[in-house]
Amino acid sequence: MAKKFVLIAMTLLLIMLSACSGTNGKETESAAGSTTPGTSDGDNEPGDPFGKYPETITLTYGKSVDPTDKSLPAGDTPEINQYSRYVKEHLNIDTKVTWQAATGTNYDQKVNLAISSNDLPDALVVKDTQLRAMVKSGQLADLTDVFNKYASPAMKSYMEKTNGVSSEAVTFDGKMYAIPSIQVQSDGVHQMWIRKDWLDKLGLQPPKTMEELEKVAKAFVEQDPDGNGQKDTISIAGQQNGDRLYANFLESTNNTYGLDPIFGAYKSYPGFWVKDASGNPVYGSTLPETKQALAKLRDMYANGLIDKEIGIRKSASEPVVNGKAGIFFGPWWMGYGPIGDAIKNDPKANWQSYLLPLDADGQFNAHMGAPSTVFVVVRKDYEHPEAVIKMLNLLIRDESKLDITVPIGYYPLRVPMSYTDESEYSAKALQDILSGAKKPEDFTDPGYKLLAADIQNVKKVKKEPYDNMDIQYWDPQADLGIWSRIYSLLVGAAPLQQDYNKVYSVIYSQTRTMESRWSNLKKMEDETFLKIIMGAAPIDDFDKFVDDWKRQGGDRITEEVKDYMK
Repeated sequence: MAKKFVLIAMTLLLIMLSACSGTNGKETESAAGSTTPGTSDGDNEPGDPFGKYPETITLTYGKSVDPTDKSLPAGDTPEINQYSRYVKEHLNIDTKVTWQAATGTNYDQKVNLAISSNDLPDALVVKDTQLRAMVKSGQLADLTDVFNKYASPAMKSYMEKTNGVSSEAVTFDGKMYAIPSIQVQSDGVHQMWIRKDWLDKLGLQPPKTMEELEKVAKAFVEQDPDGNGQKDTISIAGQQNGDRLYANFLESTNNTYGLDPIFGAYKSYPGFWVKDASGNPVYGSTLPETKQALAKLRDMYANGLIDKEIGIRKSASEPVVNGKAGIFFGPWWMGYGPIGDAIKNDPKANWQSYLLPLDADGQFNAHMGAPSTVFVVVRKDYEHPEAVIKMLNLLIRDESKLDITVPIGYYPLRVPMSYTDESEYSAKALQDILSGAKKPEDFTDPGYKLLAADIQNVKKVKKEPYDNMDIQYWDPQADLGIWSRIYSLLVGAAPLQQDYNKVYSVIYSQTRTMESRWSNLKKMEDETFLKIIMGAAPIDDFDKFVDDWKRQGGDRITEEVKDYMK
C-alpha cells in the first residue's frame, strides 16, 4: 500500500511540475482569462516599449475613414500608407484593415455590429458606451500587466497628468481594459470660424453678440460676399446627417459644424450634466435656457441664416471647402480639417477663429471635453496585446518626425495623447518666439512632443508681419502639412489663452439605467430638437420632450447621477 501511495504521489508531482513549466516562461494567464504569449517573462521587469518583433506579427483592426479626404498619395490606401509602413519598419507589425467605414455614424454602426455578433478584429478604437458593452460581454483582454510592462514613460506621464481620471475611465473591477486617449481639453471648445475676407468686403466686424451674429449672417446671405453676382451663399454651416447638433457628455469633443456656441450664448449646455442652484445634477437638454436657444435657432433657420440642409446634408464640409459658407463652429485644429482644402480652392479664403458669440453678460461659454473620450481595446485571446501599446508608444515618440501632409488619422489605431493644455501652451510659445520675447532653448519639456518641431518650422509657413494672422501673410504652399499645424495653433488655439467660462459635465460615462435607456432617450432628443429648429415641430414640443424624457427613464437616471456625484 505504501509503495502504491508513493507512486501516486510522484505521478501527481510530475503532473504539477509539467503544468507549471508548460509555458516555458513565455505565456501568462491574464486576469481576464486570455493567454498572452510573449508578454511576460515571469518577472516584473519592464519590457522594451519600442521592441521590434524578431518575426513579423499581424494585427487586424477596423478603420474609420473620412470619405471626402483626398490627401493620400497615388498608390496609398487607408490600410497601406506611410504610417502603416512606419509601424512595420520600426516594430515589425503588419497592420491589416478588416473593415472600414465612414467617420461618424457609419463607423459606430460597424463597431456595434462587431460587438453584437462577437466578430471582432484584433483591436478597435471605440467610445465609452462601446467599451462598457465589451467589458460586460467579456470580449476584451485585460491590459493591466502589459500596460505596466510596456507603456513608455511618456504615455504613463500623460495619464498621470489627468489625476487618475483617464485611468478610472478604463478600469473595471480593478482591471485595465483599454488604452484611453489623453487629449487637450480645448478639443471640447467649439469656437466661431468666419470668413474675415467676407467681413472686410462688407465693412463688418466679427459678431460679438447674438444680435450682431444675426446681422452678419443676413449680410452673408444677401450681399453677395463671394462676388459672383448670385445669391448662392450660406451663412452658418450646420452638421451633416448623423452628426451632433452639439457635443454631449459621452462625445464631448471635436464636434465640427455643431451649434454649441449659440447654445452657450444662452447659457444652455445641452448634452451635459450640470448642477442646479442647490448643487444637484440636472440634464442640460431639459432646462429652460435650452428652449430659449432652440427658439432663436428656429427663427434663424426660418430667416435663411442657417444652412437649409442642416442635419440632412451628406457632407457638412462641402459648402466650406467650396467657398459657399461664411461661418461654422469647430475646435482649434481646423487647419487640419476643411480650411486646408478651402484655401486650395481659394487661396484668399481668410478663415479666422474667435471665442464668439458672447452671452448677455459678455462671456463666452464652452462645453469642456473629458480628458479621455475614445479608447483602444484589444480582443480577448489576441496573442500580442502589447503590440497596440508599442504602436502608441511609437506615435507619441515620433509624431513630430512624420509627414502630416497626410492626416495623422491614418496612423493605425491612433488616439490623441498629449498634455491637456498642449494647444494653447504651444500657441503662446510660438507667439513668444515670433515676437522675440523668448528663445527656443526656453522650451525644454519633452511632454509637449511637437513643440520643438513647431518652433523650428513656424517661419517656413508664417510670413511677416508675424503678429498678423490674415491668410495673405501665410505660405501654405511651402509645406501644407506644416502649415496645417502652425495655422491651427496660431489662428485656432491662440484665442484659447483668453478667459472664458469652462463648463464641465459632472459625469462623462454611463450609469446603469443609461445602458438600456440612453440610446432611445438620445434619439428622441435629437429628433425633437432638429424638428423644432427646422420648423417641423412647434417650440412647445420642447415641454413635451422634457416630460417624456423624465417619464421614460430620465428621472431614474438623474438619481443615479446624483449617487455617482456622492
